[in-house]
Amino acid sequence: MPQINETFALYSERFMLLAAIAYAIAFIAFAWDLVQNSKTTKAVLAQSEHAAAAKSRTRVGVMAGSVVAGSNGSLDSEIEGPEGRVQRPTFHADASARDTGITADDSMRYGSERRVPARVAVALTLIAAVIHGAGVLSRGLAAGRVPWGNMYEFCTTGGFVVAAVFLIVLTRRDLRFLGTFVIGLVLVMLTAASVAFWTPAGHLVPALQSYWLVIHVSIAVMSSALFTLTFAMSVLQLVQSRREGALEQGRPDRAPFMRLVPSALSLENMAYRINAIAFVGWTLTLMFGSIWAEAAWGRFWGWDTKEVWTFVIWVVYAGYLHARATRGWTGTRAAWLSIVGYLCVVFNFTIVNVYFAGLHSYAGVG
Repeated sequence: MPQINETFALYSERFMLLAAIAYAIAFIAFAWDLVQNSKTTKAVLAQSEHAAAAKSRTRVGVMAGSVVAGSNGSLDSEIEGPEGRVQRPTFHADASARDTGITADDSMRYGSERRVPARVAVALTLIAAVIHGAGVLSRGLAAGRVPWGNMYEFCTTGGFVVAAVFLIVLTRRDLRFLGTFVIGLVLVMLTAASVAFWTPAGHLVPALQSYWLVIHVSIAVMSSALFTLTFAMSVLQLVQSRREGALEQGRPDRAPFMRLVPSALSLENMAYRINAIAFVGWTLTLMFGSIWAEAAWGRFWGWDTKEVWTFVIWVVYAGYLHARATRGWTGTRAAWLSIVGYLCVVFNFTIVNVYFAGLHSYAGVG
């Protein structure tokens, strides 16, 4: 059994600290992007409404003068339109006055606008992810194994995968509006790992010394990272749906920064597609976990608390996909099901690992 390399372990902790600092600055930059957009949007809307009102007053004055001149004093007379047709004067609101409240592209493609804070935030996230990856790698080198043998390692590796998946998706779709929420969750994961779940680098318990650890846990981490993205999308979907309803009723826009976010329907569709991919990964997690359990304990299923909650998560997301695909559960109901599924993931990782005794009690915390 290889010796624990304390130097690499120390480097790992320092890398994690530097990554957390970089993530925190990136979080502030993403938040500043939303704030700046909110101020700009309010200014543009105010200017647009002022111009529309002035244009409308000019039209009314011109049309009223034409009516008076053409009718010899009769305000109810008709005026001559194009090609000699007689028309009554009609008034239309300016297009900007009929604002939909959405400026983001529903395809989530990149537009031509330059959002400097968002670009800075993405660059900082990339730097933080590189440092974070170095921390995860150093932890693995320190222990001489894959770095996800306890809650601290799973949490730090999971945070890195969340950030990496977010950056990869950014190469295809403009999901910078998710930055505040996703990087915020990564910060929470790093903080929880350092404060609540910290464990010194050490060797694995005998049951975990298997190649199935690499297969089973890596797929679980990747699926959890995708579920994290869809959780953020579902939360924003609820906010955007409420905002769209208020705008349709003529109420003022109280969250103008949400103009950076696509429509609620687009968020729902994207979350559904990502959840479908993550669900396949979670199904493999469940299957490979059962195979590993048979190899380690001589049975595929034993109703251990961890096994039960892994199955509960599978059932919730299976219900979500089935209800939306065949039962027409769209809108807020679909969003809430997605959120409940992710809360089950969090519960399974935190409460079950810490407070429930069982064969899967490898939290590494007292």
